[in-house]
Amino acid sequence: MKVLVVGSGGREHALCWKIAQSSLVDEVFCAPGNGGIASDAVCVGIDSNDIPGLAKFAKDSGIDLTVVGPEAPLTAGIVDAFRSERLPVFGPGAQASRLEGSKAFAKEMMRRASIPTARFGVFSEAGAARSFITGADFPLVVKADGLAAGKGVIVTSSKEEALSALDEIMVSRAFGEAGSSVVVEERLQGEEASFIAICDGEHIVPLASSQDHKPAFDNDRGPNTGGMGAYSPAPVLDEASCGRVMEKILYPLVHAMKQEGITYRGVLYAGLMMTGTGPYVLEFNARMGDPETQPLLMRLKGDIVPLLVETAQGGSIRDMELSWEEGPSVCVVMASGGYPGSYEKGRVIEGIGDAESIPGVKVFHAGTKLVEGRVVTSGGRVLGVTALDTNLKETIDKAYAAVARISFEGVHFRKDIGHKALKRLP
Repeated sequence: MKVLVVGSGGREHALCWKIAQSSLVDEVFCAPGNGGIASDAVCVGIDSNDIPGLAKFAKDSGIDLTVVGPEAPLTAGIVDAFRSERLPVFGPGAQASRLEGSKAFAKEMMRRASIPTARFGVFSEAGAARSFITGADFPLVVKADGLAAGKGVIVTSSKEEALSALDEIMVSRAFGEAGSSVVVEERLQGEEASFIAICDGEHIVPLASSQDHKPAFDNDRGPNTGGMGAYSPAPVLDEASCGRVMEKILYPLVHAMKQEGITYRGVLYAGLMMTGTGPYVLEFNARMGDPETQPLLMRLKGDIVPLLVETAQGGSIRDMELSWEEGPSVCVVMASGGYPGSYEKGRVIEGIGDAESIPGVKVFHAGTKLVEGRVVTSGGRVLGVTALDTNLKETIDKAYAAVARISFEGVHFRKDIGHKALKRLP
C-alpha cells in the first residue's frame, strides 16, 4: 500500500520512519516533508494546509492511507474533505478537532463529562478577564483559546504577571487571532505527563506513557515552547494512574462527545498534571505530541499501520493492542538560538551521520532543509536526537553523547531531559 504523511516536523519524520518499516507498506510519501524526511520517504512539495492540493495528490497517486500529523490541517477540516472524496484518512474531523482548536470548547466538554480539570473562566473581552484575575484567590495560568503552536500558554506566579500575560495575549496579540479569547484557569501543582491514545469512536488503545519538557531552559525555566525533549515511559504515570486516565478521562470524554453528535476517530492526547489527588487534564490535543512521538515510536515493537488503517476505515480496534520495548527512549531537541523567539535560519548542520552511527540512536529532523546537498536549519526546533537503551541513565547518556556529535551555529538544547524520571527511580 501507499501511505501519505502530512506535515514537516519531527513527529512526521518519526511517523514516516515507523510506517516505512511495515510489511504492508510499499511506499511512503510526505507533504511537504523536510531535509531529513527525504531519507525515509518521498517528499512532495505540497503545503500541509493545502487541503485541495493534498486531496488531489492522494487521488491521483492512488494513496491507500493518509496520516495527518499537525493540528492546523485537522482543525481546518482535512479529514472531512478527504472522507467526502472517499479517501482513507487517519485523524479526527474538524468538529472533533475543536478539542485542540479551542481550549474553551475543551473545557466545556470536560465540564459536561465531569473530567477533573482546573477551575477556569472563558473570556472574549479583556475587561472581564481582568476582573476575574483580580478577584481570583488562586494562582493562574492564562491561555490563548486558539492554536498557537504550543506557545500560547503563560504560567504566572502573581496577579501582576497574570494581568501582563492577559495584555500580551489579548491586547498585543502575541499569538494573533488565537488570542481573541482566553481561558484563565487555576495553576495546578504537580508534575506534567502526556497520555496519548488512538480511538475508533468507541474503543481506545493507549500508547505508552511519556513526558514532554515545554519550557525553553533547564529546570523548567523560561517561556513555553513546542517541546524541548521527551522520554518514555514516564514513571510519574504508573499502571494505576494509567487505568484511572482511561476510566475517568478518556472514555467519559469520548462518550460525552458522542452525545453531542461527534464521533472521535484518531489520536486523542491528554496533557495531564499529576497532582496529589490524581491526574487532572491541562489540555487535549487531536494529534500525536511532538517531541513525544519520537521516543514513543522508537519504543514501539511491531507494526502500527493496521491500527491506523482500521481507525481510518471506521472499523473497530477493540481487540487490537500495541507492545513496547522494555527499555526507555529519550529525545533531546536541538533548537535554533533564540527559539521560541526570533532566530536565524540557514545554519549548516554537521555531524548527523556521526551521531546516528551510535547504536540505538536515530536523529529525527524537524526544522531542516536540503540546500545544495547540505542540511541547514529552517525552523526553531531543528532536530530530535533520540536514543533507546536498557535503562534510563544509559539512555540519557547515549542521547547526549549523540547530541555532542552534532553542531550548528547558535544551537541551543536543554541539558536535563529525563532528570525528573531519574529522581523517581530506585
